[in-house]
Amino acid sequence: MRTPLIALLSGVLASLLFAGTANAGPTEQVRPVPKGKTALVANPIYKSGKLEPDPCPEQPAYDNDLESAEAYLNAVLDCLNEGWGYQFSKTELPFSKPRFSTTSRLGVPTGCGKFPRGAQAVYCPANKKITFYLSKEILSQASELFLFQVLAHEYGHHVQQLSGIWRAMSSVKYKSNKEALAAIRKVELQAECLSGVFIGSVWRSLGRRESDFRYVMNAAYSTASHGKAANIAYWLTRGFRQEAPGACNTFSAPKSRVS
Repeated sequence: MRTPLIALLSGVLASLLFAGTANAGPTEQVRPVPKGKTALVANPIYKSGKLEPDPCPEQPAYDNDLESAEAYLNAVLDCLNEGWGYQFSKTELPFSKPRFSTTSRLGVPTGCGKFPRGAQAVYCPANKKITFYLSKEILSQASELFLFQVLAHEYGHHVQQLSGIWRAMSSVKYKSNKEALAAIRKVELQAECLSGVFIGSVWRSLGRRESDFRYVMNAAYSTASHGKAANIAYWLTRGFRQEAPGACNTFSAPKSRVS
């Protein structure tokens, strides 16, 4: 019997979330990146339709094997770049690939400070970099879908950055910690949904069982790091089933779904 991984599926602390943003990069911009409320509730990425179902066959990842886990993640990253790059071309928004590195220890620089304790992976908007902590806990279940889902979640933050969502959220002056935390939940739940969108789009090529996805989803009830467990599972499943970023507009969702 498998025991759910008791760790953050992915983590971006408030200090990282609102640490600042970077320019879009050298990619030619066909249309301006939306700002303010438009970026949050009427973003072009929501209207881009389903992700193309390009195959993404998984590389072998062996439990407790660092080298195979690193190779696995780099292969998944290639798929993410391919899928989301094409999606951005449909929106005519600029696209650039994120930087990526893995680490087997805490405290390494991320571009937004040192890698924090309690996180599995972080995305830094300042340098558009994903840093993935290959801890003993996640390596012990490397053959499960955790590596895939965590990386897809962090890539969701990259999607938010490129589409103007992150900039819009970080520019708001929050009146209280409670208000800021509510905003962070919307960002994190949306990234969870976007991870589900990508997993759903490539699911047929993974050769996985439905129980593999349910196993990752059920882990939300053990971690609940980005909101209520039921809501984490709701957004992850919603993205998985619809395979389109339009399913992930947490900024127009009822409060009960983003708590």
